[in-house]
Amino acid sequence: MVHAGDRGSKGNWPMPLVVVAVGVLILLFLMTKLRLNGFAALLLVAVGVGMVRGIPLEKIPDVLSEGIGGQIGDTMLTIGLGAMVGRVLGDSGAAQRIAGRLLDLCGPRWVQVAMILSAMLIGITMFYEVAFVIIVPVAFTLVRVTRANLLWVGLPMSIALSTMHSFLPPHPGPTSVAATFHASVGLTLFYGLFIAVPAGALVALVWPRLPFVRRMNPSIPTGLVSDRVFTEEEMPGMGWSLSVALLPVVLIAGAAVTGLAGSGSGPVLHFVAFIGSAPIALLLTLAVAMWAFGPRIGRSLDEVSASCRSAAQAMAMILLVIGAGGAFKQVLVEGGISDYIKDATGSWSLSPIILAWLIAAILRVALGSATVAVVTASGVALPLLAGSGVRPEIMVLAISCGSIAFSHVNDPGFWMFKEYFNLSVIDAIKARTTYTTVLSVLGLGGVLAMESILDTLGV
Repeated sequence: MVHAGDRGSKGNWPMPLVVVAVGVLILLFLMTKLRLNGFAALLLVAVGVGMVRGIPLEKIPDVLSEGIGGQIGDTMLTIGLGAMVGRVLGDSGAAQRIAGRLLDLCGPRWVQVAMILSAMLIGITMFYEVAFVIIVPVAFTLVRVTRANLLWVGLPMSIALSTMHSFLPPHPGPTSVAATFHASVGLTLFYGLFIAVPAGALVALVWPRLPFVRRMNPSIPTGLVSDRVFTEEEMPGMGWSLSVALLPVVLIAGAAVTGLAGSGSGPVLHFVAFIGSAPIALLLTLAVAMWAFGPRIGRSLDEVSASCRSAAQAMAMILLVIGAGGAFKQVLVEGGISDYIKDATGSWSLSPIILAWLIAAILRVALGSATVAVVTASGVALPLLAGSGVRPEIMVLAISCGSIAFSHVNDPGFWMFKEYFNLSVIDAIKARTTYTTVLSVLGLGGVLAMESILDTLGV
């Protein structure tokens, strides 16, 4: 809904974005100067923004609950089960086995390349959050074994996963936009790979080397990885270690590929979709991991259960902060910010590709949710497609690239990044907000170049 005064006099038109900006500044003040807990600070600011934007007071608790419920509902099972799998891998020595093999294959000098390749391969079909919680135990173990800076190893992984998740189908944002524009999902993925892989690899290699990032030296969060260093005889074999780590990847990727290639419905397709859903895939993996790295190697189920409990305790505050980020996002949506931006950009005269990217980027800054940004931007940009001569797949990529820009405190993914890498809010903004913005701009450049190349080739 668009509130009174948003489209009134010239002096009133920026008000919704001013409210967002002031809310973000207050949040930063509460967390950096007053050292207020992130969960409480996010909820306080969300309530304040809701009141200023005219949401009825009696509805604000429901809006907060909807935002928290939607965000936690989407992420709790995935993050919780993923953390348990990771802790079981760590406490059994399996994560150390995989990390050691990566070091043997690539050497300490090329550990970043190993993390980028792993993240890109896994991230093509898996959500950022799912792939993150699967790979991060290996990154933590590599940090402990090599004594490298946590961001030196972990940041390239996060950047590569962000790129795959935001740029390419079958991830939800690009896939939903492709449906809106009646674009080919296969062509969108094909064109997008030529943009996402070089852009993601470039930023992933450059960012950890920037002086302001190298000055950060966070520690591994307590409880998410085992502190024990295993001997060669104590660790499980590489076959079992890698098989369990890759099991959710195979299940989820298999379901995604089957869904893209198959048509119609049937018991087999339904079963594949069931076991390939992220929560079920991770639940099955946890069950296999508890046996493979429990009774099979002489560890009791009590020991394995203790690993799961430790992971759950470590995840509690992370989940609360992520949920509060969802509440903040929901208040911005209910406060009419997205409707305001749609109205404000409707009359702009720009290249359809640039305008589509810009609308998605503005929505991302204002709302935080990349999915909301791409869905809303696709509705605004759809009329631009007719008669423009722009390929629908290119428009999908333009909007998808815009949706990754400026991840900051109203993005639940920002808080996941901050908590897992044990960063202050300011350091998280320096690291994540900057890399997502540069990725977005590089993506736009790649989309414009791809459109030019296709025109030249007459494809």
